Parts: sequence; structure tokens; C-alpha cells
Amino acid sequence: MNLEHGYDTLLEHDGANLSQCQRQLLNIARAAISRAPILILDEATSSVDTRTERHIEEGMDALMKDRTTFVIAHRLSTVRKSNAIMVLEKGRIIERGNHEELLAAGGRYANLYHEIAQLD
Repeated sequence: MNLEHGYDTLLEHDGANLSQCQRQLLNIARAAISRAPILILDEATSSVDTRTERHIEEGMDALMKDRTTFVIAHRLSTVRKSNAIMVLEKGRIIERGNHEELLAAGGRYANLYHEIAQLD
């Protein structure tokens, strides 16, 4: 609705008349209304600001309900509620577990999490 003509806005090829943030939000909306049993979210919130990301996260639980979802993300807040998190380095899995398990392990994920917490 924030676009110049709201829902009547015509999209150019590949959404060229939208910002990267608007394209991401549109794709998240499309995923929300699809009935796909599997979702792959690759850096789904990378182009949105932190405030918008928090609003999106509130709806992600509903988006992922009853679906197998693969989330590829650099922002740890995006994967925090995941059942299984895999930390990759140079293409190899170096840690695996849920948020609590990875924090308790004190490895790379925990280090990143604590570094980010200090910045906040």
C-alpha cells in the first residue's frame, strides 16, 4: 500500500521499479500466500532495516507453520527460533544444533551471538 498507486502499481520486468527492500517484502508476501510445502528463504531480510526485520519476524512463525523451511542468513536473529541451525565455514558445516545448544557449546555461533549482543 505504500507504493505510489498502492495495489494498482504496475511492476516492471523483475520489479525494476521497486527498491531492493520492496522486492524482498513483496517476495515474502508471495511466500506467505503460497501453499508451497517447502520454502527456501535466502537472506530474506537482508535489504530491510532492523525495525522492519522485527516486524517480519513476528509473521515468520505463521509463514513457516506446517512447512519445511530452509533459512539461509547471516543475521542470527533470523535463525534463532529454528529447530536446527548449521554454521558453515568455507562450505563445510562446523557446528549444528538449535540456538540454545549452539550457545552452550561456546563455538563460532556463540561467539558471533555475543559479539552482536555487545553491539546492541
